[in-house]
Amino acid sequence: MLASKLLERVDYRLVAGTTDVDVTSIENDSRKVREGSLFFCIRGAVSDGHDYITDVIEKGAGVLIVEKEVPVPEGVTEILVKDSRMAMALIAAAWYDYPAEKMHVIGVTGTKGKTTTTYMIKSILEAAGHKVGLIGTIEAIIGDEVIPASHTTPESVIIQSYFRRMLDEGIRICVMEVSSQALKLHRTAGFLFEIGVFTNIEPDHIGPAEHSSFEEYLECKSRLFRQCRIGIFNQDDPHLEEILRGHTCSVETFGLGERADLRATDLDLFHGEGRLGISFRTEGMMEMQVDVDIPGRFSVYNALTAIAVCRHFGVPAEDIVSSLRGISVKGRVELVKVSDDFTLMIDYAHNAMALESLLTTLREYKPHRLVCLFGCGGNRAKSRRFEMGEISGKLADLTIITSDNPRYEDPEAIMDDIVTGMEKTDGKYVRISDRKEAIAYAIAHGEPGDIIVLAGKGHEDYQEICGKKYPMDERVLIREILEG
Repeated sequence: MLASKLLERVDYRLVAGTTDVDVTSIENDSRKVREGSLFFCIRGAVSDGHDYITDVIEKGAGVLIVEKEVPVPEGVTEILVKDSRMAMALIAAAWYDYPAEKMHVIGVTGTKGKTTTTYMIKSILEAAGHKVGLIGTIEAIIGDEVIPASHTTPESVIIQSYFRRMLDEGIRICVMEVSSQALKLHRTAGFLFEIGVFTNIEPDHIGPAEHSSFEEYLECKSRLFRQCRIGIFNQDDPHLEEILRGHTCSVETFGLGERADLRATDLDLFHGEGRLGISFRTEGMMEMQVDVDIPGRFSVYNALTAIAVCRHFGVPAEDIVSSLRGISVKGRVELVKVSDDFTLMIDYAHNAMALESLLTTLREYKPHRLVCLFGCGGNRAKSRRFEMGEISGKLADLTIITSDNPRYEDPEAIMDDIVTGMEKTDGKYVRISDRKEAIAYAIAHGEPGDIIVLAGKGHEDYQEICGKKYPMDERVLIREILEG
């Protein structure tokens, strides 16, 4: 494809060469550059793509997208842009012939609930006969192909390639999680979402490697609603007004309050016969009786979101009801049968807000004891460790402190920080750094009527230590413990 075609929606200045040149591939990884490639010089947190210019030219790169002028040999085209990431998103969309413009793309953003909500939407739409693709924290799903995810929202080049493959598979709807980092780094630029969803927001992902403040985090989330046709919002979230600031979409709301366009009433918990969930009625835009086999009030919000979205595709109430009954999402309040006496579940709750919501919810089921096993990731804000320790100390009857992705930090030092938060409470705790040993302890000491939560890992099947990911799936660990 000609460079001039790829640049048709980009604001740029030609520094050297010509745009009348054929491009053989678009790359932001210098290792993948070949003869005729267009290379994006991206300034990252760890490295700067401009430092690899000599290397990619030697490999045959014919076009460079740069944020600062650099000397290049004759025959190389140099394109100066204000933001290489924005240019990459626009060029990627052109490279794949703007596939999102031929699809309905649904974007879900928020601090929690994104993953479960996207799977609910996919399940309901498929029950109604639609072919649906998915891009999210756990995986991307394109027809029968499942691609493990490394980011909640991948880079723009990957997103556009997924859209193209979905379109070629006959998929006309894609539901995707949209992280604040993705919005900040323009990964989702270059196309318009049919529907944007706001689940909720609380302080999270704030630190040197993520967002500088809660205000920046909130502003990045709000960008989705200047990039979608229809916005569907949690009416009950206290920060809704800030999220709506500057929006350009039509607005619909869901929630438990009377002001919401789609409301849930008559909430009722159920527990028994291998089920742990909640039922409710909906009022407003749609009316139906709903059972969700995922416990808690947050499951009501997730289900309301899915209903509000699927209403736009004309899905009958009976398809919505049947899809939500029996819904299960890997690592999201995922029940794992280990005993007839107590309940054990795996959940991704890895920050204070999510853990508090989960434990508060499970308290409502009046367990004999609520046992919480968790750790905190290394090279992340220490405040998360203090907060999670304090929350578990207040809400759990027993906390088992263990390791979770220590990265480049000492696991014992991370657990010390968690204990600092724990000791603000009267909560009982034990600390066992080896996660398999910690899970074995939880199972061995389970008492009749207990609810045991393994929090933090969820769908993850690895432990990250000193820059390397080692295989570690809690489901496998549980099986090994039971067999042993």
